Amino acid sequence: MKKVNIKKAKIERRHKKIRAKIFGTEAKPRLSIFKSNKYIYGQIINDDAQKTILSLSSMKVKGKTFSERAVATGKELAKMALDKKIDTVVFDRGGFKYVGRVKAFADGAREGGLKF
Repeated sequence: MKKVNIKKAKIERRHKKIRAKIFGTEAKPRLSIFKSNKYIYGQIINDDAQKTILSLSSMKVKGKTFSERAVATGKELAKMALDKKIDTVVFDRGGFKYVGRVKAFADGAREGGLKF
């Protein structure tokens, strides 16, 4: 019998549902996040051209707790996006529930000036 990681399966199922509805264009790119056990990663993607415009991880950001680093990463990514004249995005939480570090990242991006 094949062993299945239930947590990963739930995340993948949620992500498929989210991606069926969300699509990033040049005018309104997709802000995609991924959360590992240690870090959180954010990418701004143009799905029309299949290109990553910007990316950032919490590895390069200072902060004490995971949540503080997630907020700082969101703010920094928003600042980089505004420099490239991107102010509106579609938020893709990557199948993760909108709590904890995911919510902190989104709040940081909003504080940084992104609209979604």
